[in-house]
Amino acid sequence: MSKADLENRIEGALEQMRPFFKADGGDMQLIGIDSDMYAQIELHGACSSCSMKEMSLRAGEEAILKVAPEIKGIKVVNQSEFSV
Repeated sequence: MSKADLENRIEGALEQMRPFFKADGGDMQLIGIDSDMYAQIELHGACSSCSMKEMSLRAGEEAILKVAPEIKGIKVVNQSEFSV
């Protein structure tokens, strides 16, 4: 399986979750996949400061793992104090 295919599956999972993120004024973006097989995610808008971001991240991670079981988890790249 190619890295591009894996990224496309992850993008599809995030796209399905996007209406929920945007309803609360936020969004998540796939930055890439690191060498340890973690999806690198960047939080945007309200997701970066929301008190419920942990729940949103868990939901995003679950969606990603359903379509890409090769991924070990997600890492938030623009929030050094927080990772899943």
